[in-house]
Parts: sequence; structure tokens; C-alpha cells
Amino acid sequence: MSPYHGDLWVRRFHEPRPGAPRLVCFPHAGGSASFFVPLSQALSPGLEVLVIQYPGRQDRVAEPCVEDLNALADEIFLRVRKLAGPPPALFGHSMGATLAFEVAQRLEGDGVAVPHLFVSAARSPSSERSEEVHLRDDDGIIAEMRRLDGTDDVLLLDPELMRLVLGPIRSDYKALERYRYAGGVLACPVTALAGDADPGTSLSAARSWRDHTGGAFTFRRFPGGHFYLTGELAGVAEEIRRTLQPPDPGSVV
Repeated sequence: MSPYHGDLWVRRFHEPRPGAPRLVCFPHAGGSASFFVPLSQALSPGLEVLVIQYPGRQDRVAEPCVEDLNALADEIFLRVRKLAGPPPALFGHSMGATLAFEVAQRLEGDGVAVPHLFVSAARSPSSERSEEVHLRDDDGIIAEMRRLDGTDDVLLLDPELMRLVLGPIRSDYKALERYRYAGGVLACPVTALAGDADPGTSLSAARSWRDHTGGAFTFRRFPGGHFYLTGELAGVAEEIRRTLQPPDPGSVV
């Protein structure tokens, strides 16, 4: 099955069953669509998982990265808005959480009832952002990657591979660090997920997403750091499944 779903921006790695609820996933800074392959596999076929592929990485490496988070949200909104079928829920990890929030705002502003927003390993949009990682030299960015512990040492020690990934990582950090919350509260329910040892997002910062929805708010803590998702895949998948999948009418309560 081809991973492309309409255009280069949207990927689908696993075939869902007919009528499955849809979830659109947004990768972290420097991340690519392939990061969500394990989650897609864990949720399929009961959920249809679509993943956004940002420009400037993997098979889009020849395209310039988008260094403005609102401009990136505008582009993704257009792709999500034209998807056939019921509106999708959204899931964003780290930078992807802020991006998913902005896309959700645009969808609701266009009259779309977003079923749910999941935000993972991220401070809320209104949290103060004083970091300037994107201004560091290459060694400084690599040090930040080591701090967040989401990149294999084999990659970090390979100069040729690092040459390919440092550009997108720097551009994504620039987009996130220059982002400023413009206001607005979502109507949809929000679930915030966080690792209890995340050096980049404290549990209180993750809970502050509560202030960004007028709907229900749920907080879930998992063991692990900024990339807790890789080690707690089953628990995260179960949380999503329980939230989005309707109960089996044949099951006994």
C-alpha cells in the first residue's frame, strides 16, 4: 500500500477497517512521519491513522523547511480540511502539539467540530518560551538532542546523517521558539499526555493545557522522558482507543 494519502503532506501506513474513526498525527521538531508508524500499527485497523509529513525531510528533503509555525499550520489546515469523511481527531507530539492546536483552532474557526485533541510532551501554547536553540551551533543543537534523549547515538555519531537532519531540526526549533500564542480557546476536549521525567516539559506545564479548552480536559502521566511514547506505546494507544473508538455494541458491560 502506498503511504501517500492525497498528496505529499499526508501519509497512511496501515489500512483501517471501513468507518474507523480518524486520527491525524503531527511529529516533533526535526521529526518525520515515520515516527508514528508504531502508533499507527498499534491503533489499526480500529482507527485510521494519518500522519503529517513536513517539508524538508525524508522524501521531501529537497523542499525548503517552513520556519513559521503559523504558516505551517495554514498549509496543514488546508490539507486536513479537504479530507473526505467525518472530522478527524488530532494528536501532536512536542512541537507537533502546538501545531495541532493551531490547526484545531483553524478547523473550529471554519465551523468544523474537532472530536478531540491529544497533546503529548508539550507545554501549552501560552507558556513562556525563552529558549534559543535554533541560534546554537551544530554542537549545541546536538547537545539538546542528547538532553531530550530521542535520537539514537548511531545517528548522532554519523556526520553524514547529521548533515541531513540538523537543517530541519534547526528550522523547526526556529518556528517553535518564535511562535507566540495569539489567544483563543478550543471547544473540543483535550487530553494532555506527559512523561514524568521529561526534561523539556514539566508535569505542571503539561497540565496547563487545561486553560486552552472550554471542553473536557484529561491529563495522563506516563513513566519516561520527552520521548516516553516509544516505551509506553501500548498505554498511549489504549488511551487513544478508549477515547475515540465507540464501545462494541456486542460487549457486555
